[in-house]
Amino acid sequence: MLEKRAKIIYLSVGSNLGNRKQNIEKTKFELYSNGINIIKFSNYYETLSWPNPKNPKFYNIVLKVSSDLKMLELLKLCKQIEISLGRKKTPKNSPRTCDIDIIDYNQKVNAKRINVPHPRMHLRNFVLIPLFEIEKNWRYPNSKRYIKDLIFSLSNSDIRSIKLV
Repeated sequence: MLEKRAKIIYLSVGSNLGNRKQNIEKTKFELYSNGINIIKFSNYYETLSWPNPKNPKFYNIVLKVSSDLKMLELLKLCKQIEISLGRKKTPKNSPRTCDIDIIDYNQKVNAKRINVPHPRMHLRNFVLIPLFEIEKNWRYPNSKRYIKDLIFSLSNSDIRSIKLV
């Protein structure tokens, strides 16, 4: 029998409703309580809400974790955690207490049932900058481009608009 092997996974966690920092800390606790090994995590970053900058600002972090969960199992766990922290079914990009995205699952590319890596992560300062903080040599699975190259391809206004909290 093949033993289960832990995969290296990167998660982006964000919140723009309620106590944003506490929501993210609760998310980390829930992941850990469900057998997800947290290896590293970035500092907190604050960004404008997208696409509507009039919505409350987001706090975001990136986690490097390991787990033997399959991709779909991990996605289901993330959705359960979001709901347990008060996320409601709302229109896309609405304010939320908790948002967890799988941005890299063991360097695999999968677009069948789950879009991994996250399809727009390479365009998002709130993913790239915290990810660079914890993994300077990370490569985007779709193109194999290094994270530094992805950050340099962001606009100057995107780079300036993110704040370390």
